[in-house]
Amino acid sequence: MPISRLLKGKPFLLRGSIYTFCIFLTEFITGKFLKKNDLCPWNYEHSPYNIDGVIRLDYAPYWFGTGLLYEYILNRNS
Repeated sequence: MPISRLLKGKPFLLRGSIYTFCIFLTEFITGKFLKKNDLCPWNYEHSPYNIDGVIRLDYAPYWFGTGLLYEYILNRNS
């Protein structure tokens, strides 16, 4: 929610891109930590669009939409 407040009034392409980046960053850091400890429940190594087997770049449109959806849900109640 703090990020959505900072981005209020900005173009939706910018907002969605920032949400996508934040989701990818979180997934990457979490995935690397879990993989290091042999606890990662996902493995994207089979995808040609993977980065270190923990994120898939072809998921970007879904994360873009998910970020904007959560922004909408959080902001409609405030």
